[in-house]
Amino acid sequence: MRLLRAIWAVYGIALFLLMMLVSIPYLLVNMVFLPEKKAIRRSIWYLHHVFTTVFFTLIGVRIQVIGREKIDRGQSFVLVGNHQTALDFVANGYAFPGVFRFLAKQELQKIPIFGFVVKKMCLVVDRKSMSSRSQSLVALKKELEEGVSVFIYPEGTRNKSQEPLGHFYDGAFRLALQTRATILPMVILNAPNVCQPGQLDLWPGTLKIAFGDPIPTADLPDDSASTLKEQVRSAMLQLLQLP
Repeated sequence: MRLLRAIWAVYGIALFLLMMLVSIPYLLVNMVFLPEKKAIRRSIWYLHHVFTTVFFTLIGVRIQVIGREKIDRGQSFVLVGNHQTALDFVANGYAFPGVFRFLAKQELQKIPIFGFVVKKMCLVVDRKSMSSRSQSLVALKKELEEGVSVFIYPEGTRNKSQEPLGHFYDGAFRLALQTRATILPMVILNAPNVCQPGQLDLWPGTLKIAFGDPIPTADLPDDSASTLKEQVRSAMLQLLQLP
């Protein structure tokens, strides 16, 4: 069975890169013929709601979304989610009904084909550079002010521990407080059933994703990032208890 899952994973990776390659002409047309902001948002909508639908169908993965009715589609959010597997960012894009921009680590730009899309569609940060982190914060604030949601993994990277959630950094919560944006928790409940963390592994199945209640920050003190972080972490842990 492990060999079959590894073979299916190779198929999934090849399919993903092929679909990215086929999609690049469409993305380039958007960039050439549309204003930059409109081009980016239209391209992200395509990647999150067309690309992902086709991809998950072809790898035999069904997405079950819980709590989508909690989302006000006219509002922008700081979305936060758990992170265990390479499938997470594809599933996160599929589940959210609107458009958001990922905060992505710089290393993803080095992946062939996919790196081009990361550079154009995501907000990229060099985690080792204070200057890069500051510039990313400014860019994230601008997106929120323009009504576009942003997505940050508060764990910073994949959770490789045995705990349901890894250590949370303050960045997402400071950003929410500085912009008075509402935080929207999102968790993937059963990623290892479909894709085992840290392994060449993939298998058809159902991936469950749950949205928590939106958490407003408008009335919170500016210095309450730590308290807000613990509130959001608690909410995500509760979501992870769902069957």
